[in-house]
Amino acid sequence: MYKISYLIIFTIVLCTACRDEDPIITENEIPIVQSESLYTVLVDENVEYAKGLGHIGSSTSSSEVPLLLDVYYPDNNLTNRPVFMFIHGGGFQGGTKTKPEIVDMANFYASRGWVFASIDYRTVEELGTITGMTPEELLAYHKGIAPEEWINFTLQNAMAPDDVQTGIAIYAAQRDAKAALRWLVANAETYHSNNKFVSVGGASAGAISTIALGIADQESFRDELSTTDDPTLASTNLDETFDVKSLIYFWGANIKLELLEAIYGINAYDMNDPELFMAHGTMDVNPSTPFSEATELKGIYDSLGIYNELVPLEGAGHGAWNAQVDGKGLNEMTFDFIVDRQGLEVE
Repeated sequence: MYKISYLIIFTIVLCTACRDEDPIITENEIPIVQSESLYTVLVDENVEYAKGLGHIGSSTSSSEVPLLLDVYYPDNNLTNRPVFMFIHGGGFQGGTKTKPEIVDMANFYASRGWVFASIDYRTVEELGTITGMTPEELLAYHKGIAPEEWINFTLQNAMAPDDVQTGIAIYAAQRDAKAALRWLVANAETYHSNNKFVSVGGASAGAISTIALGIADQESFRDELSTTDDPTLASTNLDETFDVKSLIYFWGANIKLELLEAIYGINAYDMNDPELFMAHGTMDVNPSTPFSEATELKGIYDSLGIYNELVPLEGAGHGAWNAQVDGKGLNEMTFDFIVDRQGLEVE
């Protein structure tokens, strides 16, 4: 009799304790977000998500570069938050995760329930000076930063020394962006985020990286180098994988996937690619990101039967952050797309 009583008491205590803990959320449960700004936004700044190799000044020896991101998240007790990672632009020459328009976007989403990450990555600024180097010296200089076949292709097709550094930065930036997303997946418990509801977006060079991140296979821009070539790869959560539901593209291009095909013979597009939202100025005169890049990408998506939306920003040029269509800005338009296509619950 006493044994039965103790068993009942133990069961009651255990169940009560379970009710006091946060509910266990499965990844397939639908996140709830807000239609208006509701939550105070918390920010974890300059979080190191990985390391990469780079050069300081004219140093011929590479050194480790810390790779940082900022995480914006709502001050609430919800444990099932969707994720949005954003990649800044800058032509792979520079740029910053704290660009005011990105910070504004981060607060827009985090105040409505998202975990929003704005990332930095290696650009030409982290690749040092290569003036006067021979092709053999350049190959050695960039060893571990990009794979040999990528370096050789860049050297063969560069019109000027600056083009060499840009070509190498294009690879390094992609490796870093994928590492950042793997870090977010690995830290889902910390931020109470749901890895089944992931969006990735970017502007200009960031949109170029966004397209390649969502469409290229997991191993691309990851397995071309080994940890022997680049020991910092061990810091990039190589065991993690990700599943991107939505791509958000502002005035970008699909040049990285064209390079992937030219160098490795890989046509990365298939019918399982993430759905795509594009906003692009019809008067974009940036030679790397003309409006025709958006229409070409739409054509590829349409041919594969994948849902996509292209919003032409009529009369706008490159970097049309303040553009509006039917009274809605970019934040509102992308919000509508993500909520609708991911089937999020809105309060």
